[in-house]
Amino acid sequence: MPTNRIRAAVLAGTTAALALSLIACGGSDDSGDNASTGGASKTVATADGSKSSEGTVTETTDGSGKNGGAGNAKRTKPCKGDEMSYSVVHRFPSEQGEHLLVTATNADSKSCWITSMPSVMLGNTSKVVPHSAKDAPGGSSQITVKPGGKVYSAIALFTVGGRTHSSTDLSIALSDRTGYTGPGTETSALDGKGAQSEFTWSDAEVTNWNTEKPYNF
Repeated sequence: MPTNRIRAAVLAGTTAALALSLIACGGSDDSGDNASTGGASKTVATADGSKSSEGTVTETTDGSGKNGGAGNAKRTKPCKGDEMSYSVVHRFPSEQGEHLLVTATNADSKSCWITSMPSVMLGNTSKVVPHSAKDAPGGSSQITVKPGGKVYSAIALFTVGGRTHSSTDLSIALSDRTGYTGPGTETSALDGKGAQSEFTWSDAEVTNWNTEKPYNF
């Protein structure tokens, strides 16, 4: 079985198991309001960095940076994954601060929202990259992404002893606060000139989605 199908099978298995768990607990709500807040208002982030209380979202991620007006959060569906396109840039190879910068673009004609962090598997491994302990808070926020809008995450790479792995490839999928993972996308890391770039790691960690580039130094 080819490597990419192994990773796709792992993602599919994870999706099926978690979906069954959600059904047993009462199912999910595509309205984007599937978590009980006990009467407290939830914070909803927008891709321009602004925030609002649950219900009203200022949608500004139209790819141009212009304000696209207000919308109702309950009318904006969660991003399923197949409407998102990904690019991955390998930054600072073999240097301190080495990481993979992940950019997700809403390629659909409608706005959608994302939350939490991407579900990532590097190379031909089946281990999902864990969340960075040094990441800033905010993984529970919803980020509304308009058509053409972009959000960012970073995968920090470490070689601190132990067995190392090398690859140019990775799998990326959207995930939510419940751990549910959508369809996975196979892609490759590129260098600053657009050529495939091999990365090496013994350990790695991933940050939450953000409206600004993590590790942007």
